Amino acid sequence: MNVPVPFISAIVAAILIILQQSLMLNVGMHRAKTSIGVGVGNDNTLERKARRHGNLAENAGLFIATLTIVELRNAPSIIITVFGAIFVVCRILHAIGFSSLVGSHGPNLSSGNKIFIVMRAIGATGTALTGLALGGFLLFTIGA
Repeated sequence: MNVPVPFISAIVAAILIILQQSLMLNVGMHRAKTSIGVGVGNDNTLERKARRHGNLAENAGLFIATLTIVELRNAPSIIITVFGAIFVVCRILHAIGFSSLVGSHGPNLSSGNKIFIVMRAIGATGTALTGLALGGFLLFTIGA
């Protein structure tokens, strides 16, 4: 039996796992530097890095599983590509937004650039909307 290879989903998964592992290593290096083994202590920077990593972990797996199901159901490649590309861009925007304390803890903590808040908001909103749209697409096409 020939099972189709979910090519586009595999590319999206590869990009997301590289991003995920990069964020994880960033947390680990910060922990090593500060000797904080578990939790975040009172370290806002470690909290930010841990949440940036954790948020991707919370969202990427289910998205990839759903995207793969949609692809295996022979949805048009352009649909899969658009969903995957938007999700990846949103996750990158979210990670960049979370790369500043302004992006994670608000403008009152720093006089830094508020673009980080905007990037985080676009990334989070885009992630949610893309997931909702992909789930809706799958439900809508199940009977087709």
